[in-house]
Amino acid sequence: MGKVMIVTGAARGIGRAVAMMAADRGWDLAINWHSDDAAGHEVLEAVRAKGRRAIGLRGDVAREDDVIALFDAAARDLGGIDSVIVNAGILAQTMPLAQMSAARMQRVVDVNVMGALLTAREAARRLGRPMDRPSATIVLVSSAAARLGSPGEFVDYAASKGALDSLNIGLAKELAAQNIRVNAVRPGLIETGIHASGGQPDRAQRLAAGVPMARPGSADEVAEAILWLAGEESSYVTGTHLDVTGGR
Repeated sequence: MGKVMIVTGAARGIGRAVAMMAADRGWDLAINWHSDDAAGHEVLEAVRAKGRRAIGLRGDVAREDDVIALFDAAARDLGGIDSVIVNAGILAQTMPLAQMSAARMQRVVDVNVMGALLTAREAARRLGRPMDRPSATIVLVSSAAARLGSPGEFVDYAASKGALDSLNIGLAKELAAQNIRVNAVRPGLIETGIHASGGQPDRAQRLAAGVPMARPGSADEVAEAILWLAGEESSYVTGTHLDVTGGR
């Protein structure tokens, strides 16, 4: 049997790119998505068409029961878990902090922080293995916003991703003795649908002039970094933040 990877938020964008690329490289997949059943099932069928096993569940990573159900299904139907990609996240409408409602901020924190904590916790409970085996891996999908701050746009999102950077540092040290490596990828301006969620579908192209490489990145370029950290090629790397930002 192949290696097994869980990817949260895999119906679109970076999560979808990770699932497709992982299938091409021999991983079996357990994925989840929040609401777009058609997109989620399309990813499942595409993975299976590549000859890999795939299961998927609709769920909200901010709900403990939904996260546990995904891990239970992966263990039961795929035979184990080797890597977990903590990708699910949301971005709300662009505005300064003074205009944000408490409900909006709470939802961002619930999905981006509590969802990541719940997913990482289940991985920590299940992925440990003897040191003479290849490491299990957790990859947190943070954001360059964690260090840039996103003033006037979405400081709530930036703050939530800063929490993932802190989680990465601490959890990598906490789990190293269990042969679980933990790392984070921080994408910059990437051409995905998340910008439309913030009311700026053209944001990546519009701000590309401020990137040293003078272009936005692609979901596949981020997926390459994630899969490197998830695999044995990065066997001595843990607690690292890998920026995929074109130098921004």
